[in-house]
Amino acid sequence: MGCSMSYGPEEITIGAVTQKRKGKDSKKAELANKDYQDRIEFLLTVPLFQRLPQDEHPVVASMCEGCKFKKSDLIIKQGAQGEEFYVIRKGQADVFVKKTNGQKEKIATLKAGDHFGEGALLRDEPRAATVVATSDIHTLKIKRSDFQALGLHQKLKFGRRAAVSSGQKYSKAKDPVAKTPEDVKLITQAILSNDNLSVIGNLPEKIPALAEVMWKEYVKSGRYVINEGEVQADYFYIVHEGKCEIVIKDEDAFDNRKFGGQKIVMGIYKRGQSFGELALLYSAPRAASVRALTNSVLWVIDRAHFKEVLLKASAKKIEEYRGYLDAVPLLSALLKEERLELAEALVEMHFYEGEQVITQGQTGATFYIMFSGSVDVYKDEMKITTLEASIARKTTQYFGEFALLADEKRTATVKVTSASVRCLVLDRDAFQNLLGPLKEIIESQKSRRQAADRFSQHEEMQAQRGAALSPDRVKIYKQDLVYVGLLGVGGFSKVELWQNSETGSTYALKSIEKGVIMQYRMQETVRNEKKVMMMTRSPFLIRLVECFNSEDRLEILMEAALGGELLATYSRKGLWGSVDHARYYVAGSAYALEHLHERRIVYRDLKPENVLLDSRGFLKLTDMGLAKLVIGKTYTTCGTPEYFAPEVISLSGQTLAVDWWTLGVFLYELMCSTTPFMAPHPMQIYAKVMRGIDKASFPSACQGFVERLIKALSRPLPGDRLPMKAGALKNLQEHEWFEGFDWNALQAGEMPPPHIPDVVDDEDLSNFFADPQDIPEPPLYLDPEDGWDEDWATVE
Repeated sequence: MGCSMSYGPEEITIGAVTQKRKGKDSKKAELANKDYQDRIEFLLTVPLFQRLPQDEHPVVASMCEGCKFKKSDLIIKQGAQGEEFYVIRKGQADVFVKKTNGQKEKIATLKAGDHFGEGALLRDEPRAATVVATSDIHTLKIKRSDFQALGLHQKLKFGRRAAVSSGQKYSKAKDPVAKTPEDVKLITQAILSNDNLSVIGNLPEKIPALAEVMWKEYVKSGRYVINEGEVQADYFYIVHEGKCEIVIKDEDAFDNRKFGGQKIVMGIYKRGQSFGELALLYSAPRAASVRALTNSVLWVIDRAHFKEVLLKASAKKIEEYRGYLDAVPLLSALLKEERLELAEALVEMHFYEGEQVITQGQTGATFYIMFSGSVDVYKDEMKITTLEASIARKTTQYFGEFALLADEKRTATVKVTSASVRCLVLDRDAFQNLLGPLKEIIESQKSRRQAADRFSQHEEMQAQRGAALSPDRVKIYKQDLVYVGLLGVGGFSKVELWQNSETGSTYALKSIEKGVIMQYRMQETVRNEKKVMMMTRSPFLIRLVECFNSEDRLEILMEAALGGELLATYSRKGLWGSVDHARYYVAGSAYALEHLHERRIVYRDLKPENVLLDSRGFLKLTDMGLAKLVIGKTYTTCGTPEYFAPEVISLSGQTLAVDWWTLGVFLYELMCSTTPFMAPHPMQIYAKVMRGIDKASFPSACQGFVERLIKALSRPLPGDRLPMKAGALKNLQEHEWFEGFDWNALQAGEMPPPHIPDVVDDEDLSNFFADPQDIPEPPLYLDPEDGWDEDWATVE
């Protein structure tokens, strides 16, 4: 194997020898020019470079080195560092990944026109897979140093990781069929042998209930069970009889126009093997097609039943929590159903020896039920009693219960004396938002009001407080706006820059096609996004300006942040690992989350792509598409896989604590240019997450104080995360990594940003890299005429 140098001028001797070689030199130069032209045309077929202006392709071609590898040569190795990107011109190679059990799995075969290692152009990240030549192959190689030296990394459209959401769209299940003991054994072994499902806690005990609701499907040879890209991805399959092959489209084939598209066979599913497990966690388009090779019989379960089984297991824990509430005299006036409702809002927290759970003299609004451990109670610095609780003996203790009644100063200090204490915690806001003021319940013992009604009332009350869209504002109408340009394109929407023709002010306009909303059943999702934005107003959040309703789309007008995305800024400016930058952006994000949490809103999608900079360089958190008002817990699986917290994966219920986990991952990425749980496939990411942050590797740039902070934020148990403990955000502000950082100046907008973007004026789009060709053709919209969108517009 070997690599040739880039083409350059050749030293030639003058004289007779030159004349003798003139024909050869001419031919050689002609071949070199043709090869150079071929490189340019060839690179035009590579998706990564299609984002570059065409005049940049010759520059890229000039940087390419020709590399040849012999059959069986190892080209790149998973986990190794590298800065080379390869494009195959001739030959084939196989791609392997190491599974969690240590076995090597082939995931793809690459051929002419395919490429690999593109991540190395943008980041110094370990190889995600191993690539081995299966024939003699010719490749083009580009080094990251050459690529960045010419500034091409600033002209690329940097890739965005897609957020995923489980939504509420379930496909219809069929009636279950009777199963023999042999059938149950096959189903059990198939589920247990699926590595991707191993991250689900207590899975073996749940399998009988899963098997009970499964039904059989008879599939003829040649029929597609799953179609790549299909939206209805709600089923999980186990092969009972027959064989099925896994097929993916070869989108990057050298010339799809000529050959009409090609397919890659990824593998075969046989008896006792399973597939489709990703659909059990979230609604996402299928990543591959599965076709029956023979007449086959499949066991099938729908995602709705799978989740129902998981939540039944979770309900046992909730019932246990309710039992603890039964022992609190203050709550004796509540009905059983009301205590069960409260149990769903409880958050488990851990405290450790020497810590003070509550402190005398401080105003408190939190109630604690201790079910494991011991504490000493002090009044005026004098010990007055010891409280002990034990799971084995089924004894519990509680304190701070009067904080549920009103703001009162703590009358005593509670200090942990055992190695650890486990408590269930309930704050007054959560209690009152669910059940109303406790005094009223005790006095009247009225019949339980429906939780959904109270939830709606709370939401409306918050919106009416005028956090955004004040009634006396100067209203902006769509007809007063003029289009300036495209800012970004997402999976379901586009964002454009529009200018007020009267004032000259510019705004970002997010447009969502109604056809898309109806196709993906996103009515509630978009309404929720609007409600969340109406409930917030913080200098660290993108501000809502107006909402418009046109014939075929819904639109959200927002303040424009023309400094661009934080991810693109870090990549172009090489800010990875900068402590000053990371502290500023982490602190700003923390203030944004605190503002949301004060309103009981969980954000769930913190990542560099969702952090914008305004023209001054100030941070603005954006995209409330996954944000949700949460009183207690939510069980929707959504977010970005690399940022998933353990409770998201295990479906054990998410609280506000999920955002502090993501802040830890966010900090890790700003320091290391990658995430701690990076892996080629979502299920491998999930497995790493479930193993915990303590098992993640920390490069030298991410060690010391910052490592300790990341681990303190991303603890496995939600209640152990730093801002979830007594002290809340103050715990983060006082952490040693933030020593000397002026939080007050940041909050007041008086701290100079560490990076000021290049923004010429209010119409400058240079910090965005959207391509109009990425805007998908919208599906046809047929108005159901049920009034689902009639209250969307904020102006007539």
